[in-house]
Amino acid sequence: MRLATSAVLVVLMLGAGSAVQAQSVSALKQHNTHAPIDVNADRIEVRDRESQAIFQGDVKVVQANLTLESARVRVFYDRGGGDKLTILRIDADGAVRLTSPSERASANYGIYDVEDRQLTLVGNVILTKGESVLKGQRLEVNLENGVTRLDGAPAGAGQRGDRVTGRFAVPARDKTP
Repeated sequence: MRLATSAVLVVLMLGAGSAVQAQSVSALKQHNTHAPIDVNADRIEVRDRESQAIFQGDVKVVQANLTLESARVRVFYDRGGGDKLTILRIDADGAVRLTSPSERASANYGIYDVEDRQLTLVGNVILTKGESVLKGQRLEVNLENGVTRLDGAPAGAGQRGDRVTGRFAVPARDKTP
């Protein structure tokens, strides 16, 4: 996410529920979702009838410049004709960490919808680029156009929802002409 001070980041107050939303463009714009996906884990359980594979124990998923790490990952796939296997979606839970060349994010739960080219992190989300940090409850990254959206928690019965918070590093400027 380009969190530079050049006004790429737009913070909008939402009227419904006093939640806050932050939106910008991610460095993952145009991520190659057709690149091979490598998975590394302590254990795998294949449920072929359900078209699922469950990886457990320090799971690491790598696709091009995107890395997803978690305690457990469930891979949903489609077995087309012959031996062709297509990964449709990857669900991760347990200390989810997502890294790209310029961004890091962590959350309780993550979904990588390979078909729709969408990444979603939910629960105690922390998004970091350099020294800049955003916190919220739901992060969505569109891998096609790079639009990133971070929401706070919605308001409950008569209570105000959690808000998105951020701290942005401002580089020192040389004031000499």
